[in-house]
Amino acid sequence: MILIDGKTTAKKVFDKIKTETENLEKKPAIAVIIVGNDPASKIYVNRKHKKAKEVGINSLVIEFDENISQEELESKINELNNDDSINAILVQLPLPKHLNTYRIIEKILPIKDVDGFHPENAGKINIGIEAYAAPCTPLGVMTLLDEYKINPEGKHAVIIGRSNIVSKPLASMLLSKNATVTICHSKTHNLKEIASTADILVVATGKANMVTSDYVKQGAVVIDVGISRDKDGKIHGDVDFDNVAEKTSYITPVPGGVGAMTIAMLMQNTLRLYKIQRGQK
Repeated sequence: MILIDGKTTAKKVFDKIKTETENLEKKPAIAVIIVGNDPASKIYVNRKHKKAKEVGINSLVIEFDENISQEELESKINELNNDDSINAILVQLPLPKHLNTYRIIEKILPIKDVDGFHPENAGKINIGIEAYAAPCTPLGVMTLLDEYKINPEGKHAVIIGRSNIVSKPLASMLLSKNATVTICHSKTHNLKEIASTADILVVATGKANMVTSDYVKQGAVVIDVGISRDKDGKIHGDVDFDNVAEKTSYITPVPGGVGAMTIAMLMQNTLRLYKIQRGQK
């Protein structure tokens, strides 16, 4: 069993970005919008802000009261769309329920959509052509597979979860690498049986320790995207690591696996959008 080390891989990405930005007169810039006072969102935004500064990317955090109107938020996004000093725009999700998340995402220019959630970018990923940016978590998964020379071609990849943020774009990315992809979810019959046929098993459900050894084929690659805390504050993934690890050929830990890659991919996407915009000009 080989542990897939997301922290070390992320550091390589950060180091590469820092080397590139050091030689730039005008630095790439990301604007992050946060609405309301969700503690988890605030922690995540602060981590993004701190890491951006470390790697030579300018970061602007824009905070709004949770009662902001749809029109006010869309107006701010339009302002950032038209600001040439901003290369990347991120709206921290989830948004308060009175706001239409899909309309907000659609307002961001595809060429500034650092999360890769805009329908244009999502559509390009779905049909297997290069988007301006791809969603950070699935991009992180693909980067880890590449780093550890795990070739998906011809392999059966099973994804448990069907979110627009992780599972669907990841399925498209794996298909583009010639994997045979099955998506499972809460309504799937015979979930254990299907999961146990996977050469590459990706779990993104948000249910702590859901996947035990009977879900896993001997020698499978297991990628755990989930992260949650129990009442004692202990962090868990979706995979029962102690129960599963010895059965795998490769496995990601939680923490220190996929989660470590997400901010790395965000910074990589910011630099990518900066380069694309400069190239177009």
